Parts: sequence; structure tokens; C-alpha cells
Amino acid sequence: MKNYLKTSVRFFTSRIRDGRLRDMRRQTLWIYQYAKRYWLVMIFYTLLGMFGTTVGLLTSIVSRDLVDLITGHASGEIIQTFAILIGLNIGTTLIGQISDYASHYLSMKVDAEIKADIFSKILVTDWESLTSYHTGDLLTRWGSDASNISSGVLNFIPNAVIYLFRFASAFAMVLYHDATFALFAFLGMPVSLLLSKTLLRRMVSNNQRSAAMGAKMSGFNQEAFSNIQTIKAFDLIRLYCERLKQLQKESITMRLDFQKMSMGTSLLLSAAGLFVSYLSYGWGIYRVFCGAISYGTMTMFLSLSGTLTGALHSLTSLVPTVISLTTSAGRLMDIIEMPREDFSGSSQAEHFYEKHRADGISLCVDQVSYAYQNGTQVFLQASLEAHPHEVVALVGPSGEGKTTMIRLLLALIRPQSGTVFFHGAQDADSRLLLTPAARRLFSYVPQGNTMFSGTIAENMRSVKPDASDAEITSALRLACAWEFVQKLPDGINSMIKERGGGFSEGQAQRLSIARALLRQAPILLLDEATSALDSETEKNVLRNILQDNHPRTCIVTTHRPSVLTICRRVYAIREKQCIALTTEEIAQLIQTSTAVRT
Repeated sequence: MKNYLKTSVRFFTSRIRDGRLRDMRRQTLWIYQYAKRYWLVMIFYTLLGMFGTTVGLLTSIVSRDLVDLITGHASGEIIQTFAILIGLNIGTTLIGQISDYASHYLSMKVDAEIKADIFSKILVTDWESLTSYHTGDLLTRWGSDASNISSGVLNFIPNAVIYLFRFASAFAMVLYHDATFALFAFLGMPVSLLLSKTLLRRMVSNNQRSAAMGAKMSGFNQEAFSNIQTIKAFDLIRLYCERLKQLQKESITMRLDFQKMSMGTSLLLSAAGLFVSYLSYGWGIYRVFCGAISYGTMTMFLSLSGTLTGALHSLTSLVPTVISLTTSAGRLMDIIEMPREDFSGSSQAEHFYEKHRADGISLCVDQVSYAYQNGTQVFLQASLEAHPHEVVALVGPSGEGKTTMIRLLLALIRPQSGTVFFHGAQDADSRLLLTPAARRLFSYVPQGNTMFSGTIAENMRSVKPDASDAEITSALRLACAWEFVQKLPDGINSMIKERGGGFSEGQAQRLSIARALLRQAPILLLDEATSALDSETEKNVLRNILQDNHPRTCIVTTHRPSVLTICRRVYAIREKQCIALTTEEIAQLIQTSTAVRT
């Protein structure tokens, strides 16, 4: 035992030196932040498990008495003792079922709460940092890793206490009746210790590889199912089927490697367990033969020997659980420890909005410079402004920064220098700096199809939950969408499939614009939002926005020259700046664009 303790200390000290245990300690402390919320639940579960262990030990004692009564080594009521044994076995079964039910119920509840908490934290993580992760990887981390944390939070500490209590109580009973049997409880320890050093290292590596493969597979599936139309259009079905088979092959190979390690470990532990059991059995026969103990006592010792061995194996099995938990915690910490968006100015933004909602809000970009994390410089001291009842256009070649400017305005990314601020249309001295909290001031229609699955009305009310049917209809009219919605059998209660299925691109764009208009935010951002509309519908939509009484500031990014004729100002992105075009330059741009198109 003394040598065992020295070996353990040296092993864990070496792990601290190489940093592995430091990471595990940090990850464990992070898990503790969740665990401490459910301490009452864990106490309940632990007490239930300890009560079940106590009943099991009592069953062993009653079994001993029953055997002694039958063999004549004791006197008493056989029927009464047998009835007590039956009652204890029934009680053990009931406790086990109640414990399982409570565990499942609480595990599902904790899982839902932890996932909701992590989900909300992911959503407020810095957008640019978050884009370094594949969507499939994020789904795996939020789904599998969060579930692993939730089950571990509820089960690990209670099980550790229960297994320790089970071992200690069984050991105490053995020690009380015959100290020689207590030696057999520790015979399996050397095998576990010899395996622990190698297993710990391999388990960490295996968990990391398994998590990475799960993320890779999830990402492939997510992309494939999201792009079925493209896969069909380019006749890529065979290619994607082959890619899936290759990923499956890699996954199977990896899992078989894990299984081989698990088989080897299980065989060694089982062999050690059988060795201990047969030694206990042989020693028990010898003690009975010598008259030192009765048959009933030997039966009890054999039962307790199994309990001791089982408790030790259960405690050993917690090591993989710890490694799995800390691996999942590390993967989640990678994400939620990224920089967070700052919403501390929410009340200030709300007050600013209420103060100026009647007269409108102006937007100013002042000397902004921005470069992506990969070093690509997009803007260098760029400036622009937009005011209520204006449509301001932002034009330029693809890849020059139009969408980047929209992201800057939405505070998804932060400029390295310069400022973006708002002021009241009638009060230029009343200012509010742009922060994520200021998104309250925006409505946004991005490129592509952004409708959610559900009814048209549900999509509309996602931005304004209390909107009446009349308000929804009015927004649809402004976006020139009512003309086709009113013809649908269920009107605004008609279903939209995933990714806007069931509607053309032009119809989906008009629905997206209607949703943004329904919100009635002071500033409307249209990022190539009319690209799928014909020129006449596009003009009608923009004219409706201008003629609407709501004091709306509208900024559009576009390649369409027809839009420029109704814009108050047009900014061209040139040499990393936003250059306000003159009337002559706008006319020339329209003429050039029209000539190119024809």
C-alpha cells in the first residue's frame, strides 16, 4: 500500500508538470459552476443510492442467517427470515427503479437547462471568432458535449460517493466478521494501477479524436443535406456518397481501435476479478472446513467480496468518465470563452430609440478602418451618412466590402479605428455609439433566402410577436408580397418549408422585406435584398418604403442601376473608402451598367 501511494503521487505529479492535470483541473472547475446549481438534486440522488446500498448489505446479512438456519448452524424462524429476505429483495428492486426514474428525469431536466444556458452564451459570442468553427462542429459541441456535461454533472459526484460508501460499508462488515477476508478486497488494485497510467493518456487522446470525428461527420451531413439541390444540379451524388463512405470507414477504424483497447482492459480487469473471486471462494471453503466460520458467513463473505470488487471496478470506471467530461468541457470552453458581445448599453439604446422614434434616427460612419483577422484590409478611414426618409445606396464590385459594411453597422464586427454613431434627426447633439445593444435600431434583409420553416404569420411575428393580422397585411403590401399571399389557400397562415421552400426566390425576398418592415425599426438595411426581383417590382418596393410615413433610414447594397435613380445619395467603395458620387457620376454609372447588361 505504501509503494502504491508513492507510485500514485509520482504519477499525478508528473501529470501536473506536463500540464495535462492543470487543464483537467481548469475544466473540472468550469463543470463545477454547473454542478453547484444542482447540489440538492445530487444530494437526493446520493442518499437514494446509499439507501439502496444499505438495503443490499442487509440482504447479505439476512441471506447469511437463512443459510445458517437451513444448515442448522443457527436457530430461529426460517419462514420469517425468508419473508424478510423477499421483502428486502423487493425493496432493492423498487429502489433501483425509483433511482433510475429519478436519474432519467433529473438528467433530462438538467440537460435542457445546461443546453439552454450554453446556447444563449454561444449566441452572444463574438461573431467573427465564432465563424472560425464549422456549423457541424458547433452542433456537435452544443449537442453531444453539452449532454455529456449534463449527465456527468448529475451522476459523477453522487456515483463517486455511492461507490465509496458501498466499498467502505462492505469492507467494514467483512473486517468485523473476519479480517482475513478483507485482504482479498485489495488484490485487484495493482492491476488497476498498472493500467491507469497508460489508460489515462490513451483515453484523453481517444476522446479528442472521437469528438473531432463526430464534428467532421456532423459537418459533412449538415452541408450535404443543406445543399441537396446543388449536389443534384452538378451531378455530385456519386462523389458525396463516396465521401460519406470514406468518413464512415475512418470512423469505423477509429472505433475499432478504441474497442480493441477496451477489450484488452476489460479482459485484464475481468481476469483480476475472477482471480480474486476464486481466491475468496477457496479461502471461504478452507475457513468453513476448519470450523472458523459457518456456511452462511461464507456465503455472506462471497457476496461482499463481489460487492467490494464491483465497487472498486465502478470507481475505476469513473476515470474514463472524468476524462470524457473534461474533454467535453474543454471543447465547450473553447467557444464560450471567446470574447462576448457587450449588451451593457441595452437600456441606453432603448431610451435613445424611444426618444427619437417619432422623428427618426440618422446614422454616421466616421473615419472607420477595418481589417479581418486574416489581415485583409477592407476599409481605411471610410465615412458615410444616412438620414430618415432617405434611401442611400452602397455600390462597388463584388468582394470590395459592401457586406462587410453591413456587418460593421450591425456590430457583428468591430472597427480597428473610427466610430459609428447615431443621432436624432432633429437633434444632432443627442448621440448613441454603435454597440451590439444598438441592434434594436435595425431591421435587416440579408442576401439569399432567410425565411424560417413555419407559417408566413409566424415568420412575421418572429420580429414583432404582438403584430396583428392587419399589421402583417400592411407590411406585405409595402413589400409587394400581398399580391401572391392573398391568393394562397390559407393566406398569411400558409406554410413555408425549410429555406423558403414552396416559394420562388423573388417571393421569398419580398416576404423577408415585409418581415423587416413589420418591425418598424428606425434603420433598414437591405443587402442585395432585391436581387431576385424584376426591375419594376424592385422600384415599387423602394418607392413604397420612401412613401411610408414611418421615419425610416434605408441603406441598400446593390448591383442594380435602377435602384440608384431613387436614392438620395450613392456611395461607391473605392480604394477602401466610401466615396459619395456626384449626380453626373451616378448618371454615368447607370448608363455604364445598363450598357453592360444589354
